[in-house]
Amino acid sequence: MDLDAYVAEHSHEWRRLELFCDRRRLDVDEIDEMIVLYQRTATHLSALRSRAPDPALVSRLSQLVLRARARITGRQRASWSAVGRFLTVGFPGAVYRAWPWWCAVATGFSLLSGFLIWYVAGNPDTAAAFIGPDAAADLVDSGFAGYYTEFAAPTFAFHLWTHNAWIAAQCLAAGVLVVPVLYLLWQNALNIGVVGGVMVSYGRSDVFFGLITPHGLLELTGVFVAAGVGLRTAWAWISPPEHLGRGRAVAEAGRSAILVAVGLVGLFAVSALLEAFVTPAPVPVALRVAVGAAVWLGFFTYVVLLGRRAVAAERAPAERTDPWLAELWPSTDPARAWHPTSRPPR
Repeated sequence: MDLDAYVAEHSHEWRRLELFCDRRRLDVDEIDEMIVLYQRTATHLSALRSRAPDPALVSRLSQLVLRARARITGRQRASWSAVGRFLTVGFPGAVYRAWPWWCAVATGFSLLSGFLIWYVAGNPDTAAAFIGPDAAADLVDSGFAGYYTEFAAPTFAFHLWTHNAWIAAQCLAAGVLVVPVLYLLWQNALNIGVVGGVMVSYGRSDVFFGLITPHGLLELTGVFVAAGVGLRTAWAWISPPEHLGRGRAVAEAGRSAILVAVGLVGLFAVSALLEAFVTPAPVPVALRVAVGAAVWLGFFTYVVLLGRRAVAAERAPAERTDPWLAELWPSTDPARAWHPTSRPPR
């Protein structure tokens, strides 16, 4: 390849592309031309790398191609508006789409925990087999209530936050395997069943439910959501939709799980604050329960109202350019709704 001749032949196209990259606004015809120049310059760069790898020229064209690609595709910058769209569209929409799964998990978990509490309360020997008679007596006397005041509230809140977030992460990451999720749910149901059964059998059901309810409503809901979304991912592998392959179905379910994982970090932070500061607060039990119930109802309302609206908007033809991007960053700007290899809307 004659490098000088090649540069002389195509340098005017590179300069033209640089001009488009520097302009703040482009009309439709200029966008069309820029796409063509971008594709040609990428081809020129590939040819130069393979036939005449001049370092300075290759570096210049590499930077030019990157600038043009960023200008054509658009760059998402971190901003408060992006955070707002995630909180009002991405997270609630992902949770709402999976509501049959996490509602089923919540129902099954509640029935199992209730059965275990009833069974252990009616069979004290069962509790002794699990934790021993001395531990059961200590749990009733001070162990259960003392758990919430053993550590300083900020330290306790941070520990709870990381612990619950880790459980949710395990449910989401191992959801496709099914068994790990069911095992984690069983462990939590067994713990609640045994502790609750011991407290009820000793006539301390008011203490048990008075302490577990303020934070448990929101905390367990977060676990149910994580488990439900994880199992939904497994079902995408087991029985993918007819219009999607198995790999594509799992990938889309996994993207939704990522949204849920990020959102649950905030949910567990709130539940940790409730457990560390509200649950052990020296106020009437009714007030503590009312605070926890109000926060839980607020989250439920948030998911139903905003999630339903997000799902409805995603199904609208105008918003269905890319379901993954639409649920994170819905855009009404037509210039951001086309791919660099296609013609922009006129």
